[in-house]
Amino acid sequence: MNFSELLSLTLMLVQLQPCSPSTQNRLAQNTYESFTAVRRVRRGWVWEPLFATEEQTSVVPVYVGQLQSNLDKQDGNLKYTLTGEGAGSIFIIDEDNGKIYVTQKLDREKKPFYSLRAQAINRNTQLPVEPDSEFIIKVRDVNDHEPQFLDGPYMATVPEMSPEGTSVIQVTATDGDDPSYGNSARLLYSLIQGQPYFSVEPKTGVIRMASQMDRETKDQYLVIIQAKDMVGQAGSFSATATVTINLSDINDNPPKFQQRLYYMSVSEEAPVGTTVGKVFAEDSDIGENAAMNYSIEGDSSDVFDIITNNETQEGIILLKKRVDYESKKRYSIEAKVVNRYIDDRFLKEGPFEDKTIVKINVEDADEPPVFTMENYVMEIAEGAERGSLVGVVTARDPDDDDSPIRYSIVHGMHLKRLFSINEHNGTIITTKPLDREVASWHNLTVTATETRNPEKISEANVYIQVLDINDHAPEFPKYYETFVCENTVSGQLIQSISAVDKDDSAEGHHFNFSLAQEVTNNSLFTVKDNQDNTAGIFTAKSGFRRQEQVFFYLPILILDNGTPPLTSTNTLTVTVCDCDTEVNTFYCRYGAFMYSMGLSTEALVAILACILILLVFFFAILAIRQQRKKSPFSEKMEEFRENIVRYDDEGGGEEDTEAFDISALRTRTVIRTHKPRKKVATEIHSLYRQSLQVGPDSAIFRQFISEKLEEANTDLSVPPYDSLQTYAFEGTGSLAGSLSSLGSNMSDADQSYDYLRDWGPHFKNLAGMYASHRSGGD
Repeated sequence: MNFSELLSLTLMLVQLQPCSPSTQNRLAQNTYESFTAVRRVRRGWVWEPLFATEEQTSVVPVYVGQLQSNLDKQDGNLKYTLTGEGAGSIFIIDEDNGKIYVTQKLDREKKPFYSLRAQAINRNTQLPVEPDSEFIIKVRDVNDHEPQFLDGPYMATVPEMSPEGTSVIQVTATDGDDPSYGNSARLLYSLIQGQPYFSVEPKTGVIRMASQMDRETKDQYLVIIQAKDMVGQAGSFSATATVTINLSDINDNPPKFQQRLYYMSVSEEAPVGTTVGKVFAEDSDIGENAAMNYSIEGDSSDVFDIITNNETQEGIILLKKRVDYESKKRYSIEAKVVNRYIDDRFLKEGPFEDKTIVKINVEDADEPPVFTMENYVMEIAEGAERGSLVGVVTARDPDDDDSPIRYSIVHGMHLKRLFSINEHNGTIITTKPLDREVASWHNLTVTATETRNPEKISEANVYIQVLDINDHAPEFPKYYETFVCENTVSGQLIQSISAVDKDDSAEGHHFNFSLAQEVTNNSLFTVKDNQDNTAGIFTAKSGFRRQEQVFFYLPILILDNGTPPLTSTNTLTVTVCDCDTEVNTFYCRYGAFMYSMGLSTEALVAILACILILLVFFFAILAIRQQRKKSPFSEKMEEFRENIVRYDDEGGGEEDTEAFDISALRTRTVIRTHKPRKKVATEIHSLYRQSLQVGPDSAIFRQFISEKLEEANTDLSVPPYDSLQTYAFEGTGSLAGSLSSLGSNMSDADQSYDYLRDWGPHFKNLAGMYASHRSGGD
């Protein structure tokens, strides 16, 4: 077998899944190397093309091909062996002649080829007479797979009225057979359902429009596509797929009113914004293609308006202006509807709009009175006498019966105390003089009521401005504290002043400042008007002496520019200070006060020192009294609590010195004091000792503890570590003895119970009872 035949055999291999280029190159390279090796040793393999057909029976081994060495002399000395994929199980070889058989059923889609190696061995020497050679057995394909639509069912959308040939969607089927061998995987598409509206390309599966379709007629189509393998030949397999095609809407229909004429009515009492009625235009399109806008044509657009309800696509007619039955009883308007979004492709078929007529009747109603003006503005001078005319309001009944009107003022009793209105003619007058400085404007609400129908009421606002007259004189805006040093020179500025006026001035206030006439000639100060509503106070001499005069009082005359002009005299107090150049206002103020009281600086310091000493003495007394109020009972209680220590641990043996400190019981000696009672055999300790110092004397208690400690040390049954010992020791008895008079050898008259007062507040009453009883007995 030459090289070209071996290469052709290799290229005829067919796989279920295409192998990678690297695999193909490797197979070709191995084949080339084997052939080259055979030529180099002048030996080689001889075989016929090896093919195994898939799906063929495997009951009896099926011959695939034969391998033979050119050194085989047919004398039985050579033995052929087979190794590699499936050798001995799927494929067997006749070791005498090199014929290869397949013993199992093959599936090309699972494995398209098998790679094996053959070797010729000398039976006598058991040595190979040929280099082992790799070869491939190709599995030939048969049509054993049906086409499949893996992505179905399909959904597609195409605009309505699309031209013929418009691509809708592409459907694709797959076939598991070998596409490179025969026609097993070659598919052919056809249309089973969908004519005459759609067509399909046989090779690509692209579905196209076969005619123009109107969505308003039918908006969904069901198309069935068939795919056959073997190019549709006999024995082919087929599969079908369902394609649902929806027609999307385009704006190809204009809106149309349902009626050519609408009748509506509205009451003349209806307020602005009232819904008069609704109109509706139909549009066969959907979505934004059916969106429309309504409008009113002609002169009636100033009385009525129309808006679009975007949800229902209705036109809502609203009252834009109040209507009057007496003025106009009927309106005729033209309503227009236009598509909001227009497709220019269909404009040639006609305008996408429509019109209709709406007739609106005005219904008569008993209307409330109508003022000639909605707002009245009136003026009156302040200070006008009671009963002065402010103005007149007027209202009328718009109905034909022309009912009489009654006027009144509402909104606030304080306004009724200032103004009154004539209920018959609407004349407004004052009931007391007005003050502009208190209120410059007054807002009244006047009502007009029909006398025949009191429910019909109208309101109007009346704004009354109080005109200003010059009735307030100018004055200082604040109290000025003016100081001057003793060494001040003549012509020095000591104060800047200004003025305010409660009156209003159309041209703006302008004030003139001057000294009062009576002090102009002999004053130590001068006033300079700055012509900007301010003035300066200057000294007219050099040097002042506080010992001679502490205060100077300057009458300042202020003149306004009102009509007529008013003047006022405001007194400026100038205080003389003991200073060099700068004034210490605090020191100067209080120094002046002391001088006015006739006291010197030294006297002021002495007074302050005395006050300070008295305050220190007062606080010291308070501290001493507070200390005395503290009860010794609380101190003893604190000491008693500090002696009680609780230990819950068992200790750590003799070396544990922190578990319990017996010195706390030994070192603190309780000192008990008692007050002897005259003519009493047994002394009674105080209640303080009895309530807090319960127990025996220290010496007795120490003796008791020592005895118990000795018992614990000598007792072998107790634990060998520190422990808490509890002793029920009652003591030697109370030193107070019995308080009963039984067995007493003396009478109560010989006893004094004053010591009971020292026992505490609870025994004061008892002492008082015994003391009173004794005095009564005496």
